[in-house]
Amino acid sequence: MNQIPEDYTDFLYWVKETTESFWAKESEDDEDNEPGTEWLHDAKWIGLSENEIDDIEKKYSIKFNQEHRAFLRILHAIDRKEEIMYKESFDENSPIITEKRPFFYNWLEDETEIKERFEWPYRTILQDVLGVNGVWLQSWGPCPQTDEDKTSIFLSWFNKTPRLLPVRGHRFSVSDPDLKDKPVLSVWGSDIIVYGWNFRHYLLHELEDHLGLWESVYDEEDECFYSESNKKIKEIYEQEYTLSKERDIPFWKEMIMYWSSGWYSFGLEYPQKDNSIRQPIVKANLPDDKDNNPKTFNSF
Repeated sequence: MNQIPEDYTDFLYWVKETTESFWAKESEDDEDNEPGTEWLHDAKWIGLSENEIDDIEKKYSIKFNQEHRAFLRILHAIDRKEEIMYKESFDENSPIITEKRPFFYNWLEDETEIKERFEWPYRTILQDVLGVNGVWLQSWGPCPQTDEDKTSIFLSWFNKTPRLLPVRGHRFSVSDPDLKDKPVLSVWGSDIIVYGWNFRHYLLHELEDHLGLWESVYDEEDECFYSESNKKIKEIYEQEYTLSKERDIPFWKEMIMYWSSGWYSFGLEYPQKDNSIRQPIVKANLPDDKDNNPKTFNSF
């Protein structure tokens, strides 16, 4: 088992080498590959220069934290789009549609997608505030009756939150330079979790399969092998879980903790340990006059 570097710069180069080797090996072993992964064969990372990163910050009026900046310099994006295959219906005769999406956002090419993602947190959380889920944080005070007043209070809060910068899909880096930790959040409306407490933790989580950080385990009851995280990666996850009990993210922590799906982010277990899914989930912060029925989230 390869050692996972502790030094962050060494770690990023290790991710680059390990993933590119994995994708190259997939290209050699076409018959053994998972269906739909052909687009990744021989993929390469495309790093940015310091000047390019500076220009991106100016273009979007943003500031990358140092971990995010190093990620952009060494990794950033790969040299092709991810191919997503799906059917629009369950009809067996329905045609298969192939859609190309950024694997990680390319800040030099994916302007449309990046601008849409900048709008994503505000738009989708507000939809949960005004919609059937009725999201309302205690720090916002009494909930008003009109959507206009709710929107005004929400906007005032949102404008104070640390800026979220797109990384991949609905994953966002928290750009507050004063934070000791550099968390990456997964934002699906008001259902928000910490996907990594720093970029090292995040990339191990996001790219676990591409880094080969798993092992085959035989299930005697089902008489088959399945894959699970190897010992080293489990130790890293457990360490971050233990440390998370003492961590904070200004403003965003309250929203993350609003749903039980966010409890694990801060070292708390789910109410039902055997519940392997997050939907439906129950509000952790609820006024006395509101029901506590399980909720489901918007498809956006």
